[in-house]
Amino acid sequence: MTIAASYDALARLLDYPAGKEQLQTDYAVVSDFLNRQRLSSSIASFADFAATSSEAELEEEYVASFDFNPATAPYLGHHLFGDNQKKGSYMIMLKQEYERCGYTPAGVELPDHLSVLLGFLAHLARQDTGGLRQPFIIKCVLPGVERYHAAFDTTHNSHWKVLVEAALLLCTEDCKEVHSC
Repeated sequence: MTIAASYDALARLLDYPAGKEQLQTDYAVVSDFLNRQRLSSSIASFADFAATSSEAELEEEYVASFDFNPATAPYLGHHLFGDNQKKGSYMIMLKQEYERCGYTPAGVELPDHLSVLLGFLAHLARQDTGGLRQPFIIKCVLPGVERYHAAFDTTHNSHWKVLVEAALLLCTEDCKEVHSC
């Protein structure tokens, strides 16, 4: 599995559930990549949860985890800036970067939604953009994912939390050779 496929799979895992079979397929992609990189993760607990839950239960916990609790909403701009003018500038910068790199997000999520950002990282990895991905991760993604992971870890007990941890591991691994990470 490639890092692009891993980003795509993790983006789908962190989006509203599209069925158990897709969750299991995407889990296998991310888990395989993390294992091949020798990155320790508790992502297997998500696979167990997905396998033993009905689709309605998966959807219910997704909504409870991401939609009803602002501390665990998957919008990195919120975790970085709260609700102030800097968040607006961050959102505009993301949209401009997406357009500049030829990326059109699927769906209707805001540009700072973690699944949209992971989809963009997959796009950059597939494009082999000459070193744009790692600086983007360092500047625009990793600080938000780190804060999001910390907030998720301390405020909410959810099976989805291990996917946020996987996003942190994947982004950190992707830019580990860059000194600023």
